[in-house]
Amino acid sequence: MARQNVSSGSPYEPILGISRAVRIGNTIAVAGTAPIGPDGKTVAPGDVVAQARRCIEIARIALEQLGASLADVIRTRTLLMRIDDWEAVGRVHGEVFGSIRPVSTVMQVPRFIDHDWLVEIEMDAVIEGS
Repeated sequence: MARQNVSSGSPYEPILGISRAVRIGNTIAVAGTAPIGPDGKTVAPGDVVAQARRCIEIARIALEQLGASLADVIRTRTLLMRIDDWEAVGRVHGEVFGSIRPVSTVMQVPRFIDHDWLVEIEMDAVIEGS
């Protein structure tokens, strides 16, 4: 099966040797996606809701570049600096995935590469009929 890699332009992708998303067959994995703006800087320092929205936006764009959509997502993983932010980020997740209802995991991590990141989100998707 052919492999398709997608980059989001994150400055960390070439350093770490990663892709934003990879598609093989009908399966897509989206890497841990941080709240990075087009300028390579952290979006909305201190605002976990805005950061969660940006993470989902970046992942959505990667999915679309690989022929999928958020409706194809079967799993999400949300990593938080502060577990107390679970509800605020969960509400953003629910706005996007409320009718899709992928399986999901939420966990706290000790830190991210950038101290201003409050959240990172991963996704897995399967494109039906591909």
